[in-house]
Amino acid sequence: MIITKLKRITRTGFINFWRNGFLSFAAIVVITLSLSSLGGLIFASAFARSMLSEVKDKVDINVYFTLSAQEPDILSLQKDINILPQVASTSYVSSDQALVGFKMRWRDNTLIMQGLDEIGTNPFPASLNIKAKDPGQYGSIASFLDNKNPIDASGVPIIDKVNYAENKIIIDRLSSIIPTVEKSGSVIAIIFVLVAMIVVFNTIRLIIYAARDEISVMKLVGASNTFVRGPFVVSGIMYGFISGIITLIVMAVGAYWGDTLILKLAGVDVAANFQLMVNVFSTYFAKNFGQIFSIIMLSGVVLGGLSSYIAARRYLKV
Repeated sequence: MIITKLKRITRTGFINFWRNGFLSFAAIVVITLSLSSLGGLIFASAFARSMLSEVKDKVDINVYFTLSAQEPDILSLQKDINILPQVASTSYVSSDQALVGFKMRWRDNTLIMQGLDEIGTNPFPASLNIKAKDPGQYGSIASFLDNKNPIDASGVPIIDKVNYAENKIIIDRLSSIIPTVEKSGSVIAIIFVLVAMIVVFNTIRLIIYAARDEISVMKLVGASNTFVRGPFVVSGIMYGFISGIITLIVMAVGAYWGDTLILKLAGVDVAANFQLMVNVFSTYFAKNFGQIFSIIMLSGVVLGGLSSYIAARRYLKV
């Protein structure tokens, strides 16, 4: 009995979907636009996370040691720093490595290379690059270095300079920007969902309004609320399902061409500085297709079905 009733409701829903024609097309367009906006928000969030991750990766502090500092003392300090819970990674660059890197960078500048030869000795100190797990933790790492003030066997400090003060403004701003961006994304998502529900609900309500006389007749002859409302819910689910498929196609095209568009707008130099900008959309779409598919299709079905369910309520009272 229940299965027979479900079959009738489903069949009627399909009939209503095709019979409404233009109104069904309008509902699909509206839901597709809403889902496409959601897809755009997903891509924008992915791009923002990639950019923030790239910027966070470029923020660090460097510890420059005195020319007399011995490598065992430096490596001992590096070991102590690595123990700190705030530290993500450290990398040691010896004095010789710094000299080789400088020569490689300026090998085509004859004047600079001649000046280096005239010095006769290696003028570059060893250094230690420190990356924190969070930009807001660099202050505590700098405080640790100031309090520790490591010295060599003769009691001479081995640290010449820590560039935290030079980067402090950038680090502080980044520490405040990242939480703001994350919170703003959540607020925008909530607002978007509310607006999308209102728009889709009003569109589907027009479709049900066109069938108000038919609903009144069905109620007068004794049709139950479930039988009257069911076909509209089925049609709404169909609107959402078809809109979800169209949206995924649009997102796939956008993911493929979006990276090229961003690179053209940003310029080659900017793109070279931010490697994550290359293929960020297409890579994100491919890696997270299952999750995106679930979000878009579920959102479409829920938007269509729920809006139809609510919109039909007012016409059930006859």
